[in-house]
Amino acid sequence: MSTLFISDLHLCAQRPDMTAALVRFLERDAPKADALYVLGDLFEFWIGDDDPNPLHRQVAEAFLALSRQDVPIYFIHGNRDFLLGKAFAKRAGMTLLGDPCVIDLYGERVLLSHGDLLCTLDLGYQKFRRITQQKWLRWLFLRLPLTRRQAIACKMRGQSQMENAGKSQTIMDVTPAAVDALLRQHGCRLMIHGHTHRPAVHDFMLDGKPARRIVLGDWFEQGSVLSCSPQGQRLESRPLSE
Repeated sequence: MSTLFISDLHLCAQRPDMTAALVRFLERDAPKADALYVLGDLFEFWIGDDDPNPLHRQVAEAFLALSRQDVPIYFIHGNRDFLLGKAFAKRAGMTLLGDPCVIDLYGERVLLSHGDLLCTLDLGYQKFRRITQQKWLRWLFLRLPLTRRQAIACKMRGQSQMENAGKSQTIMDVTPAAVDALLRQHGCRLMIHGHTHRPAVHDFMLDGKPARRIVLGDWFEQGSVLSCSPQGQRLESRPLSE
């Protein structure tokens, strides 16, 4: 009995090894789980559910095969795939969740998030995030020709890489005060998130009581999987290749 969590795979055609590792995980490990949660940035970028990219079809089919084995799959949007919509979710057998959201995990209230909303010191990114949350802007973007959306996405990725190269690691990490505030707001003492690519288990005190924040890792060099059971949590790394 366990529930699995992954995030930040950043799947793209240029890294077929990461896609292969995910497919193996979905075929071999995930069928034994009570549920699977994907906490954002499953893809390197997403320009719409109508994108005919063969990678998207391959990934959707792999998730759907898992769903048909009665394993519920839940997805929280990341900052790279925030436009992933209901059409793809249906093809993949996923249920879309809001960010943040609270789940009951073996009797414990657990707060889930992609994690980017906690990086409050990164003022430039937070401004960008507020803009991209605008429904009218998303509606407008998704109605542009596919080639135009591809060009915009490539340009934004390049700008993001340049901007992040000049930022300190502290600015791009979560703010402890933001973590505390979100946990208090939702009445939780355990938070699970990704985004920062810094896998770790952080134990701390919140209002005089123990609390925990678990950060999922990316899949660039190795897989990162959190397994939760009634007995506790285990954050594991997995090799990308067999």
